[in-house]
Amino acid sequence: MNVEELLEQIDTMIDKAWGVPLSGGKCMVEADKLRDIVDDIRASLPAEVRQAKAIVEDRSEIVANAKREAEGIIHKAEERAQAMIAQEEITRQAAARAEEMLTRAQQKSREMCRGASDFAEDVLRRTEETIMARLNEVRQARQLIRSNGAAKPQGGDEE
Repeated sequence: MNVEELLEQIDTMIDKAWGVPLSGGKCMVEADKLRDIVDDIRASLPAEVRQAKAIVEDRSEIVANAKREAEGIIHKAEERAQAMIAQEEITRQAAARAEEMLTRAQQKSREMCRGASDFAEDVLRRTEETIMARLNEVRQARQLIRSNGAAKPQGGDEE
């Protein structure tokens, strides 16, 4: 029996005990029976105490295990957070690099368009100059023909 059951027996014994008249609530119980129960309680107490100590030790061990597990979870969470921060940094750097590359590509594109326009302008200018030079030659040739034709006598002698 455990201590609770033995104390319950004492309580029942007191409830069934005979009251002593004019004693102010005193009662009579069987002393031998009560001593046997008290002895059983004393015998049970060390077991109860051992059980309580075991529960306390188990509780301490459970708390220690929980603390270790919590520390492990915290450590893993910190590592994961660091990994996520590192990944975020890599992503940020990649985005910055991509932005830089896009900016350079746009700048290069503008430079190439400007270069192509400049080249086309130069080719067209030289073509215009060449055409103008040839047009001037044609005009001079026509002028020469007109001036030679005016210098020849009309209906004149052939040589």
